[in-house]
Amino acid sequence: MRIRLLVLLLLPFVVIAQTDRWRIKDDGSIEWLINGRLPHSDHIEMGGEKVAMWMRYTIDSNATPSFSRTMVYPSYRLLPVRTIAHMTYNAEDNDLPRFFINDKILKAGVYNAAVQSSLPEKAIRITHHGIMKVESLIGNEGVRLIRSYFPSVDKPVAIEKMVFINGTQKPVRFEMEYLKRETRPATERTDGGPHSFVISTIGDGVKQVQPGDSAIFAILYEARTGSENSLPLVPEQEEQKRKDRINGLLSKLVLETPDVLLNTTFAFAKIRAAESIYNTKGGYMHGPGGLRYYAAIWANDQAEYINPFFAFLGDTLGNRSAMNSFRLFARYMNDEYKPIPSSIIAEGKSVWQGAKDRGDMAMIAYGAGRYGLAYGSKDSALVLWPLIEWCLEYLDRKLNSRGVAESNSDELEGRFPAGKANLNTSCLYYDALRSAVMLGKLLGKPAAQLKAYEDKAARLNIAIEKYFGATVEGYNTYRYYEGNDTLRAWIATPLVMDMFNRREGTLEALFSPRLWTEDGLATLAGDKTFWDRSTLYGLRGAFAAGATEKAMRYLTYFSRRRLLGEHVPYAVEAYPEGNQRHLSAESGLYCRIYTEGMFGIRPTGFRTFNMTPRLPEGWQNMMLRKIHAFGGVFDIKVSSTNKKDQLLISIASGSGTKEYTIRKGETCQVKLD
Repeated sequence: MRIRLLVLLLLPFVVIAQTDRWRIKDDGSIEWLINGRLPHSDHIEMGGEKVAMWMRYTIDSNATPSFSRTMVYPSYRLLPVRTIAHMTYNAEDNDLPRFFINDKILKAGVYNAAVQSSLPEKAIRITHHGIMKVESLIGNEGVRLIRSYFPSVDKPVAIEKMVFINGTQKPVRFEMEYLKRETRPATERTDGGPHSFVISTIGDGVKQVQPGDSAIFAILYEARTGSENSLPLVPEQEEQKRKDRINGLLSKLVLETPDVLLNTTFAFAKIRAAESIYNTKGGYMHGPGGLRYYAAIWANDQAEYINPFFAFLGDTLGNRSAMNSFRLFARYMNDEYKPIPSSIIAEGKSVWQGAKDRGDMAMIAYGAGRYGLAYGSKDSALVLWPLIEWCLEYLDRKLNSRGVAESNSDELEGRFPAGKANLNTSCLYYDALRSAVMLGKLLGKPAAQLKAYEDKAARLNIAIEKYFGATVEGYNTYRYYEGNDTLRAWIATPLVMDMFNRREGTLEALFSPRLWTEDGLATLAGDKTFWDRSTLYGLRGAFAAGATEKAMRYLTYFSRRRLLGEHVPYAVEAYPEGNQRHLSAESGLYCRIYTEGMFGIRPTGFRTFNMTPRLPEGWQNMMLRKIHAFGGVFDIKVSSTNKKDQLLISIASGSGTKEYTIRKGETCQVKLD
């Protein structure tokens, strides 16, 4: 016990101590000034409606950069039909055209390394802000190169723009060789083909540049079908459209707190959460990404994780993708109550159900209920209601003799044991029942039906406590399934669903050395595997449970690691599996730490919500501005008052400002005009 106490006392110092590689700039971007700590390598993904661009960049011990580009074209499908059967191509440095400066070849990384009369390149800075930029010095005479990498907003093209700046006192000749190379998979292997991948140059040739001026070249990575010609494209215009898309996302649902780190991490999370939406034959489909998951939807990533966030963001594509995902799932409702597939793939034309029922109906009903209430549209809710109703009936039929819902596995799909009934599925079902009662009243559903849902929720709450409540490794918390005797990260789920019977023990367990690691919560105590999604649930749950100062300490640590550390700038999926891919829905979960955790917003109606704000010590106020939810646009400001235990909540909308005064920890019922 004495050793464990010592570790717990030391833990906060471990959590706080980090060495940043990146810094936040005044314009909201992050920047790495390359002045040591080399070599270093990282990767980032960026998405548009028709292409995802995955960049791996390496800066060696001499500060020489090298790049590996992977382009995914979600709607350019291959055969056989599979989740991952999208056209994907890599482009390495040696695949690019050659560049010459005053007739000397540019040497970057291994690119043209055998050429002796070459100019060395030294990277001096990298920035991220929806566009990746790399600035280098070429040779020793004052020539600079700025590379920009970004996907087109709406075309199947990824772009590499190169700006050579003449910082010398003399004119300089810059040249990019012409290149056009087409690769085409066999017609028999394409779906709707033939498809092709084309690398081509724009602005190639020789440019004489005066001192202080610059030359712009570009390389396009493009997908085509059939005899399509190259798309008419101006790189600068595409870059501006990308900037406009990013700025549009940043202008909505704006977090303003005294902590610039948290504000910036939240802003970056919005970018990743909403950029990964693809225009497919099956409509707009949000995709996790990670080089594998595109033109497809999942009950957890889309229905459970990201869609409730889109109800607050106000992004048109986000809301279109959310409603489309629920419509796609609804196609598979059936009179026999066979499970809806876990995933609908290939632009909506096929399914993946390899893990059978993972608790997917609970995920769908939970997400649809939360989304329907927060989005604030009766017409949309009427579309969602049959799906919610069907999923709830399915789940009722899956209750075991002890009153909890059974499923074949959970969202980890058998990677870790989940028993016949797991904590996640029943907790999601519980919250879905609560939302259905509220939504059903707004839609005029029969009182008897809604009373039945209310009674089922009450019974399920009791059953969850009896079945899953347990002492695990000395903590008064939950077992994840019957027979489970090792702590699991998903014990956080009840806290997110306002189930606080085992609040103290669960919080102690979550942030104990058994579960908390340098990368957040371990999936299983003592195991090196982590998935950010459970950490993001845990942080949201800690705020919901009122452990504000503890939650802040760990949230700050996690945010700094993900935004300014060694692998940036977004929340990740998992490790060691996937090598910490920046899957998009995890960024939505990050934002929900604030909307539902720190600000404590729980949708209750089309124009109403409950709010239990958690203002950290030392903060005078915190704001969420331009919230697009509950049928309107409004700001929330939470402020401390002269009284120690009192908070002032201000809700500002086009119709004016409403103010509510509550005691800390109390719930405020908000009704918008």
